[in-house]
Amino acid sequence: MSEPIDTVGPIVSSEHLASGALPALSEIEFGLTMLNHAFSRWMVRCMAASGVPDLSTVDILVLHNVNSRNKPKTLADIALVLNIEDTHVVTYALKKLERLKLIKSGRRGKEKLVMVTEAGAAACARYKAMRESLLVKSVLATEVSADSLSDVAARLRALSGHYDQAARGAASL
Repeated sequence: MSEPIDTVGPIVSSEHLASGALPALSEIEFGLTMLNHAFSRWMVRCMAASGVPDLSTVDILVLHNVNSRNKPKTLADIALVLNIEDTHVVTYALKKLERLKLIKSGRRGKEKLVMVTEAGAAACARYKAMRESLLVKSVLATEVSADSLSDVAARLRALSGHYDQAARGAASL
């Protein structure tokens, strides 16, 4: 006979990690895993439906970042904002986006800068329109408040700092 649903315990992917001092953290990690994969699928499919297939999630994140605020960015700026430690990952994305004519590069003194092209801005605009229609409308229908979403976002950013610090500690062992 199966157990009643209210005695199952926390929903996690790794029960052995949930058996420590903070099982709720394992619940967050499982939720982040599911969200990360769903978000990645969404970005790739939305961009493909927007007319730009074959971009990875990092390529898409970099394109949106370069398009943001309509000002040139450096490799270091992009890596910092997106919290990407390995700059070669950003370099590869920039080369791919430039090859597709979605971004262009220039210089400010010795510093290489990247800017979005008209084609890149148009792709981002189509992505935004599709996002509004398919995703935002759906989330709004749940009646979740903007304030509660902002609170979740702030907590996730704070947690990212704890994971970064723990990663530094693990790297020093």
